[in-house]
Amino acid sequence: MSRERTYRDRIEQYNPGINAFLDLSECSDGDGLCYGVKSNIAVQGLPWTAGIGAYEKRVAQKDATVISRIRANGGVILGTLNMHEGALGATTDNEFYGRTYNPWREGFTPGGSSGGSGSAVSAGLCDIALGSDTMGSVRIPAAYCGVQGHKPSTGIVPNDGVVYLSHTLDHVGPLARSVEFLWQSMHVLADWGDPTALSSMNLSGVRIGVWTGNSDVEMTAAVRAGVDEAIRKLKAAGAILIEGITPPSYYYGKSRRAGLLISEVEAMSVHSDQIAKYPDGFSRDFKKLLSWGAARPTAELEWAYEHLRNVRSGANSLFNDVEFVISPTAPQQAFAFGASVPANQADFTAWADFAALPATAVYAGLSAENGLPLSLQVMAAESRDCDTLQLAAALEELFGPPASPPGYEFTS
Repeated sequence: MSRERTYRDRIEQYNPGINAFLDLSECSDGDGLCYGVKSNIAVQGLPWTAGIGAYEKRVAQKDATVISRIRANGGVILGTLNMHEGALGATTDNEFYGRTYNPWREGFTPGGSSGGSGSAVSAGLCDIALGSDTMGSVRIPAAYCGVQGHKPSTGIVPNDGVVYLSHTLDHVGPLARSVEFLWQSMHVLADWGDPTALSSMNLSGVRIGVWTGNSDVEMTAAVRAGVDEAIRKLKAAGAILIEGITPPSYYYGKSRRAGLLISEVEAMSVHSDQIAKYPDGFSRDFKKLLSWGAARPTAELEWAYEHLRNVRSGANSLFNDVEFVISPTAPQQAFAFGASVPANQADFTAWADFAALPATAVYAGLSAENGLPLSLQVMAAESRDCDTLQLAAALEELFGPPASPPGYEFTS
């Protein structure tokens, strides 16, 4: 049986329970790596909805460049994946296309906005899923679903054929069950040529800053324990850990508000005509967010852009002192639909988007407290994606590869 047919059989068996895939392509019986694609990325011949009801009947007329590159390198496109409406949200509770569920716990969110991507990879429905990341939307689902995810440095992966949330901040990035698959997919997405073999980094003497937010970010006890275990493992492997790191010019809630305002304003420029024509094709919450941003004074938007420029320039000074920074990927693990959505979900992830840095979410085992996945984030200076992935590979060796959720066991 071909690799593709194996995955299509699993989609048929498991997707009805998690609602990760929305639309499937025609079967080609291919044996290349199999991809699922977030539905804001154009796949020729498939609905191109961005999780928005108003675009339900829109079909992509051509592939996004990233899809063309995948096909040219022998990859197989299985279909499109559910997402939080318009990529603006972190639960993938979609009014038009339904909730996507986390395979690790019944009734739990996979995160967002690339929730279908995280859920599909975790459940073993594809080798690699493409997501988009504005303030953490690749890495938060990777963390909640217990898989690996990479947010590339700004500008190295093309964004044409993507329905933007923010043209300033959006990044297309892969999620997978191994860092090796992230590595292979990044060579394709960024057009780095033939991938060389991934080698994990020798950790001896590597200077790594540890960012935990000190008292500014409220972490759950399980996440705090996971960070402590990661520090112990890294020290035992010979790394030099510098604790108490704080990104310059980055102020958590204040910075997130700047990123959110930019996203709301830039998204309104994309969707304003459709909102006027088909208001019922957008949820009340999505319209409210975009309308609020669009109504803000010009000076406030100018401040937001200037703030992000300061965050980006400040990051350079931090990497004069350390080679890498690690942090929790998110301050909490996956939670139930219906629970209050934590305001600080993106406190650790948004910095890399604002500062143009590469950032990889790495599976860090299962919590002894609740059995849910833990995740560590690895960041490096701009354009050092390869180094970030090599450190991620070393962490994968320390923690082991991502586990399969009970009932979804699979070996690729």
